[in-house]
Amino acid sequence: MLAAVAALCFPLLPDDTLPTKIYVNTVGTTSVLMMVVGVLRNRPEHRGPWLMFAAGMAMLVSGDVTYDVTELRLGEYPYPSWADLLYLCAYPFLLVPGMIRLSRGNGDRDRGGLIDAAVISTGIGLIYWVFVVGPTLAESSTPALERMVTIGYPMCDVMLTAAVARMFTRPENRTPSLRLLGIGSILMLTGDLFYTTMSTTAEYTGGFVDSGFLLAYACWGAAALHPSMRRRPTAAGIDPYGIGGRRLAVLAACSLLAPGLLFLQGVKDPGNIAWGGIGVGAVTLFLLVIARNWGFVKQVQRQAGKLEDLAMHDELTGLSNRRGFERSLSTALAAGSPHVLLLDLNGFKSVNDRFGHAVGDDLLMVIAHRLSDAMPDGAMVARMGGDEFAVLLPGCATQSCDELAERLHTVIRLPIHVGGQDLLVGASIGIADADFLIDPVEVLRRADLAMYAAKAAGGRHHRWYVLELDTQAGEEARLGADLRVGMDAGQLHLVYQPIVELPGGAPQAVESLIRWQHPERGFVSPVEFIPVAERNGLIIELGMWILRTACEQYRTWQARGVAPGHIGVNVSARQLAEPGFVDAVAAVLAETGMDPHHLVVEITETAVFGGGVAVRAVHELNALGIAIALDDFGTGHSSLGILQAVPVKILKVDKSFVENVTVSDRHAVIAASLIQLTDGLGLIAVAEGVETPEQAAELYRLGYRRAQGYHFGRPVVDPFAPAALSSAA
Repeated sequence: MLAAVAALCFPLLPDDTLPTKIYVNTVGTTSVLMMVVGVLRNRPEHRGPWLMFAAGMAMLVSGDVTYDVTELRLGEYPYPSWADLLYLCAYPFLLVPGMIRLSRGNGDRDRGGLIDAAVISTGIGLIYWVFVVGPTLAESSTPALERMVTIGYPMCDVMLTAAVARMFTRPENRTPSLRLLGIGSILMLTGDLFYTTMSTTAEYTGGFVDSGFLLAYACWGAAALHPSMRRRPTAAGIDPYGIGGRRLAVLAACSLLAPGLLFLQGVKDPGNIAWGGIGVGAVTLFLLVIARNWGFVKQVQRQAGKLEDLAMHDELTGLSNRRGFERSLSTALAAGSPHVLLLDLNGFKSVNDRFGHAVGDDLLMVIAHRLSDAMPDGAMVARMGGDEFAVLLPGCATQSCDELAERLHTVIRLPIHVGGQDLLVGASIGIADADFLIDPVEVLRRADLAMYAAKAAGGRHHRWYVLELDTQAGEEARLGADLRVGMDAGQLHLVYQPIVELPGGAPQAVESLIRWQHPERGFVSPVEFIPVAERNGLIIELGMWILRTACEQYRTWQARGVAPGHIGVNVSARQLAEPGFVDAVAAVLAETGMDPHHLVVEITETAVFGGGVAVRAVHELNALGIAIALDDFGTGHSSLGILQAVPVKILKVDKSFVENVTVSDRHAVIAASLIQLTDGLGLIAVAEGVETPEQAAELYRLGYRRAQGYHFGRPVVDPFAPAALSSAA
């Protein structure tokens, strides 16, 4: 900072006095020392170029000292002198080992930046040629040595211009240290330009020009002192192909120098125009601009190719994506009749829910590698999105498709070790051929239908597309649409089946059940429309309507003084996995004034088998005071394991263990074991599907105290209405 202030104050000093010369050389020497101190203190990883630059700077300052000493001794400055030799020898140290190596960085080679630097240096060189080099060469009366020295300065300046321009055209060279280095070089170039052109016309008197030289020294010294000089610049996070408005303006100005100089000389001295130099410069600039444009075009083409490649591939797995697969399928359809296999992973959602998306992504990458390794020659595999993959088999026989599907089942079912876990997943695979088809979307639609049919069948095998699947899909779509209309039109209603105490049969609770009476279809069983609502998402809205209606009905019974201890509402896996489900339940309870301790949420073992979001939702429901009942107990994946993971209060023993309890010792043993299990865990057991007095009596003998079934009452709209109570009696 002090050196910069001293440099700016130089024009205020008297000219050509000994104190002034000492002042100037002190500023220069101090700047050199600043650079050396900066290199020693900061210890840059590229110390050599900095030291070479410091040596070049020391030569410049030595030239200043030699210049002043010579002028003091002789009373005038001889030209050329030893000072000029020092000045000219300094440029190689400033350029090659210094500025060029310092600003090279670690980025890729930027040919566009090189051409831009050439355009700028050519423009500056053209100015020197017209005003300095050309007139100097034309002066035959001037001694040859003097002319060589005079020409040497602009030649060095042109090279320095190229180095500075290259520094500023590299996008990574934006550290404070390199900016100071570049600013100092620009000040040096500007001073040289004024000095050279003014010296040829005997108008140079120092002043502000010498102040610029001193300020350049100060900037170079400050560049070495700044901590950012310790490491080479990197292009990380910087667009190497970006070109800003300022660079365009500089390039445009340099490109217009040739016609500008031609116009200027034509106005000033029409008979003495430097046609040769301006012509060569104009042609050079034109060729450089053409090269720059050609490089830009090639660059755009490369970028377009990269963007197209990115647009056709999946970022996570590197496989083709849906767009790329459809393009390849279109090509295969034009050439023949390919086959398409569509795969959807079974159990992937539970992996994401339990272990997080990072583990899920790792699993997808492993699956992608396995699928790629299992592909026959000529086949391609793509990730269509989420956990869905597709395989394209051009000209493949039916038997080959079946064999590949079995092989894919095998490789996918192998354990996958990711995130410190050994995970098991399966796949549902649908296959479609493309006979007589030209639309890739239709082929994928058929494969999609077959895949969902395989999933519905358990997902352990593959399914081929057949026309009947279209009929099933169409019926499901119509049923879903009718369900939407039925919900809005009030065609659905709830019925309630009592859960009684054994042996007397007094109602202790009720289970709410959905019913749909369609005006044309008639009675539609929940077994038909609930799975459809699960798949199309209507179950979310339908489930909340059921909950609200059941709570309102329970509050009505409370007002009449006939309410049982609890009312049960069935909740599906899709509802439990829905974000905000627990909050929505709490809102319904608050809206209806329902005490959560009177509500039982009935879930199946399958709904919480995968853990994750569903199990967390169950825990949050339990925290609200809602009791959890495990429905159809004994028929799920791992019943005993579920009891450890879920805060269950009620076990509803499936009717398959009840219906033969009076005729089969085996079933009686199982039923007895289940009641012992619930008693040991402090749970309430409810026997489902009790249809005869004998079943009720046997269950009571085995230890059951709660039961539900047609023997105690069918589901009705209001089991506590006087007519229903008298009928039950």
